[in-house]
Amino acid sequence: MSNEINRKDFLKTTALTGLGLSMAPFSILRGNDDRTISLGFLGVGARGSSHLRGILNRDDVEVKAILDPKEKNLKQALDLVEDAGQDRPEGYSQKEDYKKLCKRDDLDGVIIASPWKFHTPQAIAAMENGKYVGVEVPAALTVEDCWDLVETSERTGMPCMMLENVCYRRDVMAVLNMVREGLFGEMIHARCGYQHDLTPFMLNKDLDFGPGTGSVSSWRAEHYRKRNGDLYPTHGIGPVAHWLDINRGNRFVKLSSNATKAKGLESHIKYHGGEDHPNADVDWKTGDIITTTLTTSNGETIIVTLDTTLPRPYSLGFRAQGTNGIWQKDNDSIHIRGRSEPHRWEDFEKYQDEFDAELWKRYEREAEGAGHGGMDYFVRNAFVESIKNQTQTPQDVYDAAAWSAIFPLSEDSIAQGGEPVEFPDFTSGEWLDNKQIFDPNGEY
Repeated sequence: MSNEINRKDFLKTTALTGLGLSMAPFSILRGNDDRTISLGFLGVGARGSSHLRGILNRDDVEVKAILDPKEKNLKQALDLVEDAGQDRPEGYSQKEDYKKLCKRDDLDGVIIASPWKFHTPQAIAAMENGKYVGVEVPAALTVEDCWDLVETSERTGMPCMMLENVCYRRDVMAVLNMVREGLFGEMIHARCGYQHDLTPFMLNKDLDFGPGTGSVSSWRAEHYRKRNGDLYPTHGIGPVAHWLDINRGNRFVKLSSNATKAKGLESHIKYHGGEDHPNADVDWKTGDIITTTLTTSNGETIIVTLDTTLPRPYSLGFRAQGTNGIWQKDNDSIHIRGRSEPHRWEDFEKYQDEFDAELWKRYEREAEGAGHGGMDYFVRNAFVESIKNQTQTPQDVYDAAAWSAIFPLSEDSIAQGGEPVEFPDFTSGEWLDNKQIFDPNGEY
């Protein structure tokens, strides 16, 4: 009962005022641009070190503490900070040291880029100790973990931002402007996913995986060996959730998922290592293609596809469709009634120019070389500026929970033969009145 009250009262609670936080739309409040903040890092492998390099390009952030159990990763990260002209941070080398790091009183926030299974406990520890949280995707692996993140954020008043960078991709932000300006009419349907051959990353050069085999191969393949669901939904669903006002006037209500057989990783191993390779007979669980259909309270449907173990080019498969037209990323084309020739596609380029996000126009130069085509600059900047201005992050804990929950819910549906499963309302009814806080034309 008390948790229910906490969820409903979160945006209104006086506890937030006591912490100096404002939950108003993030683009409204500003005024501490000269403030320098301090951050800690949990995990500085490939993704974490990329975030670290981006943060070190700023002159308003000090890095005070870094944790990574791998000696090479930790030393490289500490050296990077020192080479950037800052004092050498304190280094932590034990997995459980995240608790010590989060208790430090000289940190404003923590960036979490550790393996997936550590995201939730580390985010909770940071919030419990009064830190802003920027956590890599996915934020949680179970529905219970999603609720734990929500309830901790509500109780402590500390924001938890999943660092979903694709929400800042230039084309999907332009499409968001088009959706909000009514160019597509009333929204009806969307498609998205993660379609990317990850086999070269999940298996090292010897086609091996598991602890000690490398970076991503040391942990990611284990999920494919043990679980059958959409393991990585957030890159696709994040932008779509903004298009459809999820958690803010709309919400996911039901989900149904189906999986093909799992043959892609086996085929990859046999192709490159032969029929007699020691890993040729591993029993992989995750289907090569996972297809998930979501329905919303406003009557839209969304198809989300996971396709990461078969040979293919990269695509997130975006599609936005309404009563007045359609955009598809894979052919980079659009059709808008009244603007396009009947039954003909148009090139999206002129629409990109017309509806380009003000954030991109304003910070395009700063975003150059920032990673993932500049998206990484924007997601990090939003996190840092939210801390400096003591405002809610533009992607909040409810977003982190709803987008991450697709993984375990799809797993449940597949286990039941594709039966629909109910989608939790992590806002406990607040979605009816919540206002959108993600603004492609805002300050950050």
